[in-house]
Amino acid sequence: MSAVSTPMAPWRGLSPAVWILVLARAVNKIGAFTLPFLGVVLTVEFGASLGQTGVILAVFGAATIPSRLLGGQLADRLGRRRTIVLGLTGCAVAQLWIAFSHALWSAVLATILLGFAFEIYEPPSQAMIADVTDPEDRPAAYGLYSAALAAAGVLAGLLAAAISHWDLRWLFAADAITCLACSVLVALTLPNEAREPKEPTPTVPVWRDRRLMLLLAGGTVFATIYMQLVIGVPLTLLEQGLPKSGTGIILAVSAVTLIAAQRLLRVQHLDDFRAIATGYVLVAVGLVVVALAHSLAIFLVAAVLWSLGELFLLARYLTQASGLAPEQARGRYLAVFGLSWGIATTIAPLTVTQLLASAGPAGLWLTTAAVAAVLAVLQPWFRKRLAPA
Repeated sequence: MSAVSTPMAPWRGLSPAVWILVLARAVNKIGAFTLPFLGVVLTVEFGASLGQTGVILAVFGAATIPSRLLGGQLADRLGRRRTIVLGLTGCAVAQLWIAFSHALWSAVLATILLGFAFEIYEPPSQAMIADVTDPEDRPAAYGLYSAALAAAGVLAGLLAAAISHWDLRWLFAADAITCLACSVLVALTLPNEAREPKEPTPTVPVWRDRRLMLLLAGGTVFATIYMQLVIGVPLTLLEQGLPKSGTGIILAVSAVTLIAAQRLLRVQHLDDFRAIATGYVLVAVGLVVVALAHSLAIFLVAAVLWSLGELFLLARYLTQASGLAPEQARGRYLAVFGLSWGIATTIAPLTVTQLLASAGPAGLWLTTAAVAAVLAVLQPWFRKRLAPA
């Protein structure tokens, strides 16, 4: 297929399969408002201590790592569509199990199951987008994917605020319903995977691909910066004595920026490395503004800047990872690259809390800005190492 992308209409001509995947993932994201409340449910509803809750959530996070690897394996062997349906259905079963649990041990088992199912659908979704788009259209396709998730995240927060006034278990029931709805949508509307090879080739040395390992390292740094913003900005607002509601406003501004900039910025003509360097520069500037911010208005300016940077970074890293992969191993390559988010989710809480305690908000964000600036400077070096052999 061939799709023509213009600066003002970067999504025109994308495959219908891309739009279906984006819609399904966005609906699922809207329903995925349970995670911030999982610790509360374990503590309040099931009587877990704070220490027990921390261990349970850590086990959940650890379970998401093999979950993503399993999703990559199944995507290449079982097929993209079947794997997406399997992952979404698994999430729904686990969510319903949590909702109807009456003892802590039962909720813990359900939480572990949720972790093992949680990331299964990501690698096949990302791989299918690469399957049905030409290389030059992948930045636009992955950009649409990221923008839809950003918008859905804002709606998720609003729904969570509304439903959380009732029994918190209803959150998990609602999330299960959205997972099942998405699995039905995917099963009924996604095309057959004719572009996939009939016989998978299990001998592709995914873990011995040095370029993939280098890309994983760079992607992990980016994901850690991203997760530090997610975790650290609310804490920074508290440190500055600003209202808690400011976090929701910042998230909304970030989502609107991502969506609007997708339509307005002329980013398609940049190659991946120039786009990534530009993204890191914007993120670094935004982080410096955060370090100096003492009012919500300044935080909103910073949010616009780092969100513009994320626009360049999110889609281009996925484009690079899918471009490295042989078609018969694309799911596994994207699964391995996606481990960057599991690693970052483990690292970011430690770096944020340690830097906040030792250096304060300014030290946290100036250090993070320096890391982003270094990544921008290193892009010519990455270009040489990631070039085809």
